[in-house]
Amino acid sequence: MFSKTCEYGLRAVIFIAQQAKTDKKVSISAISEAIDSPQAFTAKILQQLTKNKIVQSIKGPYGGFFIEEENLKTIALSNIVQVLDGESIYTGCGLGLHQCNEEKPCPLHFKFIEIRENLKKMLENTTLLELSTDKNLTDYYLKN
Repeated sequence: MFSKTCEYGLRAVIFIAQQAKTDKKVSISAISEAIDSPQAFTAKILQQLTKNKIVQSIKGPYGGFFIEEENLKTIALSNIVQVLDGESIYTGCGLGLHQCNEEKPCPLHFKFIEIRENLKKMLENTTLLELSTDKNLTDYYLKN
């Protein structure tokens, strides 16, 4: 459903958000290792997220990526998806067909509308604060 870029971006931001609770800045190598992503690819994704003010970074020996704790309540998953995948997740065909629309629908077109609407609501209503305190996600990152 999401592009690989978006999947890694979501995982990276959630990992960084978890570190924000302890006021840590995280290196690119720590992030790529935690989310199981190639380091160069992770760096490109984080560059986009930094440019769009989802995450912040500081260079130098005590630098790294971080998210201000007060921003955890205002950044929703939809903000990250918008930066990395745009609107296609909400408008694209469920089968990936280019010619699918209201006039020439694919077999899933009308069934997929409700799924997209629910996905959009979930992404808009899920904040980094909620995910950064999720015990299951914390355990996942600690195991890996």
